[in-house]
Amino acid sequence: MISLIHAAVDRGVTFFDTAEIYGPYANEELVGEALAPYQGQVLIGTKFGWDIDQVERKPRGGVSSSPDVIKMVVDGSLQRLRVDAIDLYYQHRVDPDVPIEDVAGAIKDLIEAGKVKHFGLSEAAAGTIRAHTPSNL
Repeated sequence: MISLIHAAVDRGVTFFDTAEIYGPYANEELVGEALAPYQGQVLIGTKFGWDIDQVERKPRGGVSSSPDVIKMVVDGSLQRLRVDAIDLYYQHRVDPDVPIEDVAGAIKDLIEAGKVKHFGLSEAAAGTIRAHTPSNL
């Protein structure tokens, strides 16, 4: 897989997407190892938001996007991806127990701390996005 990722970069691919849930953690480790020689030449996106047992490396079956959890799991992703900042960090699934404003506030803090460059949502309903988008956009 590392040689395949290298071949993709050599052919012009510049964006790679992964998630902590893939593996869990194994895909971030693979992407980090494969793209380490290309830092500054490619962009990496990864997703957060699943409840994963960090020791067993197994999903617990739900989502978890509280600000405290987000601020904790980002460090694992940074380490596995071998980067100082994640280019695109996005919520994999909307957590019905955490207001999206709280999630966005946690990511804002990570952006200000230099750990994340951009924030996104994956599989968010249009209504969720519309409800939190300024009307002048």
